[in-house]
Amino acid sequence: MKLHTIDTGFFKLDGGAMHGVVPKSLWSKKNPADENNMCSWAMRCLLVEDGDRLILIDNGLGTKQDAKFFSYYFLHGDATLEKSLKAKGFDFSDITDVFLTHLHFDHCGGSISKKDDKLYTTFPKATYWSNEEHWEWATKPNAREKASFLKENILPIQESGQLKFFKKDEELIPGFTAWFTYGHTGAMMLPHIQYKGKTLVYTADLLPSAAHVTLPWIMAYDTQPLKTLSEKEEFLSKAAANEYVLFFEHDYKNECGIIEQTDNNFRVKETFSLEQAFER
Repeated sequence: MKLHTIDTGFFKLDGGAMHGVVPKSLWSKKNPADENNMCSWAMRCLLVEDGDRLILIDNGLGTKQDAKFFSYYFLHGDATLEKSLKAKGFDFSDITDVFLTHLHFDHCGGSISKKDDKLYTTFPKATYWSNEEHWEWATKPNAREKASFLKENILPIQESGQLKFFKKDEELIPGFTAWFTYGHTGAMMLPHIQYKGKTLVYTADLLPSAAHVTLPWIMAYDTQPLKTLSEKEEFLSKAAANEYVLFFEHDYKNECGIIEQTDNNFRVKETFSLEQAFER
């Protein structure tokens, strides 16, 4: 097995929304805001290469939305999904599996592409993995999340015949499982990957950045923040005790880190790149 970081560029979101009840005087030290109170965030994906399987976890915003949509999010940086895959020696047709942690647009937008006003799956040979509970949640969205679940990102996956549902007790490949969480959105999946004697966890939006390791740092986007709080505490206890390598999808600077438990909270012990994580 080999793991590869796949960068798809940066975007901006409101700093207050990303940090919830935490005051700006604290969060701005971690991720300074611009004049519009916007902070930069990564859309960092993970590629798992294992035998004849090439599994892409999440895929960023994609390219099919119009200029007005993209103007809300101030896309920047040179990286794209296509360029990052090519830099690793792969193209879209090489991907065998697309594992979607959840179906918010910044995690699954690259699933579907558009040409001549026609939508098609970006990865023509891939199986797309969601789960039945989250699919139901996303295709019949509540009013709070409706703007994050874009039908053009979601429905064509099912229409293509490439959709399959992952179950809580299964392995995608040996050593690849997922933990289902419910605070951010319904049945979000956090991949756990056994690699070189360690457990790597793709933290998605449970811990969008290293700063969010601190328990009260919970996004205002979360549908059940108190549920997120309990899920974080449960997960971080295990992560600290077992020295999980955490892979941060949205952290502007830090790819990976390990954490430690303090008297009444958790903190980042060390940050490093994905490559460095398995050289330590």
